Amino acid sequence: MRPWILLRGLMRETRHWGEFPQVLAAHFPAAGIVMLDLPGNGSLHRQRSPDYVHDMSEACRRQLQERGIAPPYNLLALSLGAMVACDWATRHPSEVDKAVLINTSLRPFSPFHQRLRPRNYATLLRLAIGKDDDAWRERTILRLTSNRHPPARLLSEWMRYLRERPVTRANALRQLSAAMRYEAPRQPPGADLLVLCGMGDRLVNPHCSITLAQQWQAPLRAHENAGHDLTLDEPEWVARQVHDWISAAGAS
Repeated sequence: MRPWILLRGLMRETRHWGEFPQVLAAHFPAAGIVMLDLPGNGSLHRQRSPDYVHDMSEACRRQLQERGIAPPYNLLALSLGAMVACDWATRHPSEVDKAVLINTSLRPFSPFHQRLRPRNYATLLRLAIGKDDDAWRERTILRLTSNRHPPARLLSEWMRYLRERPVTRANALRQLSAAMRYEAPRQPPGADLLVLCGMGDRLVNPHCSITLAQQWQAPLRAHENAGHDLTLDEPEWVARQVHDWISAAGAS
């Protein structure tokens, strides 16, 4: 079975997937689960973040080549990671079989005020500039991206990740700039697509996912109250949606 390649978003790393990779693996025991960091994040925090999304997708391709993991792949990607997945599937269609796009927002389909809710502009700039203490930063990201109330241990773990693999101010700004500038093609990639979103997303308007699914005629599954980090809020729900989608495609 094709390996699942997991891609996260702005200023996040593979450890932020939490329990989700194990949950997904339980639904796809025959498939490998591979988590990649974007340059500038996680294990690659000392690297310079690319200025453009297409350079991020090329960096992901190189990582897999270096690990000896051959295409085609299934991609599951969140937010900025989903932009990378779209670019990857568009420019290298033979490498991507299926792509699950979670809570993303793409030009030219959605206006800027939906792609990032206006009330968060100042907060996101503060996060990217990185002048505040670690605790404020991680509490703020948790507040913006999750609608659940995880244990305090989660926040302390995130702070440890930040101390161990800090994202530089310059890299955070480059990632934010790349996300803002990326423009997807009007025609959908050749890969089979599934769009997932949380209707309680406080960072990105869920209408971005709804519009994307309509424009690209892709199936849409929406959770009624989960937040932006859908795999944190509802890991089992996400894995089940993906499993049911794959099963339905196989049956047809």
